[in-house]
Amino acid sequence: MDIRQLQEELIQYSKEIGIDKIGFASVAPFSELKERLIRQQELGYQSGFEEPDIEKRSNPELVLPQAKSIIAIALAYPSKLKNAPRSTKTERRGIFCRASWGVDYHHVLRDRLSKLEGFLLERVPNSRMKSMVDTGELSDRAVAERAGIGWSGKNCATITPEFGSYVYLGEMITTIPFIPDQPIIDRCGTCTKCIDACPTGALVQGGQLDSNKCIAFLTQTKGFLADEYRVKIGNRLYGCDTCQTVCPENKGKDFHLHEEMEPDPELVKPLLKPLLTITNREFKERFGPLSGSWRGKKPIQRNAILALAHFKDETAIPELTQVLLEDTRPVLRGTAAWAIGKIGQEDSRTILLDARKREKDLEVLSEIEKGLRLLET
Repeated sequence: MDIRQLQEELIQYSKEIGIDKIGFASVAPFSELKERLIRQQELGYQSGFEEPDIEKRSNPELVLPQAKSIIAIALAYPSKLKNAPRSTKTERRGIFCRASWGVDYHHVLRDRLSKLEGFLLERVPNSRMKSMVDTGELSDRAVAERAGIGWSGKNCATITPEFGSYVYLGEMITTIPFIPDQPIIDRCGTCTKCIDACPTGALVQGGQLDSNKCIAFLTQTKGFLADEYRVKIGNRLYGCDTCQTVCPENKGKDFHLHEEMEPDPELVKPLLKPLLTITNREFKERFGPLSGSWRGKKPIQRNAILALAHFKDETAIPELTQVLLEDTRPVLRGTAAWAIGKIGQEDSRTILLDARKREKDLEVLSEIEKGLRLLET
């Protein structure tokens, strides 16, 4: 088997099936990554969504015995929303981050990786491989960096020279010994725009993220949001793009190369008030194809309530009152109480006092008190 020829054929095939960038890396342990992960764990900076086994995250051969190389891929996604609907005073809208536009990227990348697997198995039938996207054992960014896809920016995103950081990443560990590519030199230099712009200070320093403060993580949690972060969410329903939009490397980068990734403007920038009463079935039918729906409707609804408070949308008081008095979920009732106080409409005090008489849940009662205090400020 001529490895170099096979590699060239695979690169050509990857272009034919819509992979925008492909690179190859060795399976040597990711020693630097391991040290960083241990430090993150010690500092309590992990989100809890990661693979918990640090050894597996840093040693490819523990994931696939007799592994010889890793194939990394990247697909570019759009950064500009065409025909975006406008938010008005009476019809406020939320926003899903760019990485949740179009069809769930996990499906798109798995499709491409599956095709690569088929291509290789036809030519090397006795080879073995394991593909992963986002939720696998390996760090997508660490693999991409080693494979020359891009460098790890200070915003903890992989930045490619061609597409900026607006790329989805995936990888495949294989027993085929492909020739590794050279990593790209870091081009962030002295720039700190992402660190300076982070709304919550989650970017502790270049390349170090406290996930528990990151808005992208916070929008995916299901409980009450800490008071200090509620005013930072803005109208974000899922994810956060701030550290990407301020990055000079992303200036002018907007690629519409894949039909599956084209966003439906009404889906990714939806009206807020209808979200408060959407049923499970309606939510799955409308938002199910988006990656941002993976945690269900509850976090999205909570964030929609916070967004209405951010806008101080007095027209939303009837819907918020309905949530406060009728919703079965304490987190939504309590968040609605806080929002009613934050908006501060004329009838807000009466609404909150009435709710206080009916409410039994201690956390919700605490939120009602917060709402009442907000009316005094």
